[in-house]
Amino acid sequence: MPNLYPALERQEVVVHSPRHVRSFAELSNEEVEAVAGTWHQRSEEAWVSGFSYVHAAINEGRLAGASLAHSHSQLIWLRDVPPVVREEQALLDGSPCALCDLLAAERADGARVIAERDGVLMSAAYAGRAPYELLIAGEHWGGQPGFDGGVALVRALELMADGLRRIRTIEGPIPVNVWLHNSGHWHLEVLPRLTQFAGLELGAGIYVNVLPPEEAARALREAG
Repeated sequence: MPNLYPALERQEVVVHSPRHVRSFAELSNEEVEAVAGTWHQRSEEAWVSGFSYVHAAINEGRLAGASLAHSHSQLIWLRDVPPVVREEQALLDGSPCALCDLLAAERADGARVIAERDGVLMSAAYAGRAPYELLIAGEHWGGQPGFDGGVALVRALELMADGLRRIRTIEGPIPVNVWLHNSGHWHLEVLPRLTQFAGLELGAGIYVNVLPPEEAARALREAG
């Protein structure tokens, strides 16, 4: 459905379930698959309509910017690829790209790996900005403009729900931001809002994370 108060030209709300659930962690596998299908269909429509990029984001909890308690996501249609995504493209272009190399290194090391399904890997983010930050990524989607219409996006969202449940087991319900970067090598970033970003983080881009990713991954594996 259209967002009643869009920040930009076109912004849609995807309601995740007819049940009153507050978190993506509470969705069934069937509901997760339906969300993936909706994201794919709407991203295809955006491309046909002349938009260059769709930014998919989930905000849970007021500290993460959510204005609704019911679990939902935002699809923001953009005429241009966002600056942060363009910066990533400079690193992710090429074969193999930087993320391909990172995924290979994570699989070989194993210390930060939490779970994997059908080639889609969930790991504690290397040098994450906050405790329990997650990176979820698989193989390239082949450069198509819309979100993947096959199994990769479904598995990524299933892993995201699984990761959020594991974090809940450890920390209880927490505010969290999630977004999908679809240009270059696609990936999901899950950022729990367990710390307050201040002048150092916001002004200098230097993040103080008191939980090493290896310890975060170990705790999340045990919480599964």
